[in-house]
Amino acid sequence: MKRKIKSKNNRPRLRIFRSNKHIYAQVIDDTKHTTLITSSSLCPKLKNKIKSTASCDTAEIVGKDIGFKLKSKGITHIIFDRGNRIYHGRVKALADATRNEGINF
Repeated sequence: MKRKIKSKNNRPRLRIFRSNKHIYAQVIDDTKHTTLITSSSLCPKLKNKIKSTASCDTAEIVGKDIGFKLKSKGITHIIFDRGNRIYHGRVKALADATRNEGINF
């Protein structure tokens, strides 16, 4: 049985999507139905730091970027939504990099 993950009033949801080539992260406020922050391996700002798009190193760069953006907006607590993916590899690397920026899941 599949459960839907929804954010609470003060905790937005960090949604991860991983394709074969890229990784995407967006912070969603489900109460207002809006996307607050986005980051991905396709962002022009991160392109010069990324060597290979389908790697754990790229996921760490995207995780650090999303963590920095969350801290700059004053958000420190989130709900982690990994979709149907297991917590392993690039998904885990992005989550750990976001946690290292001071964001609590």
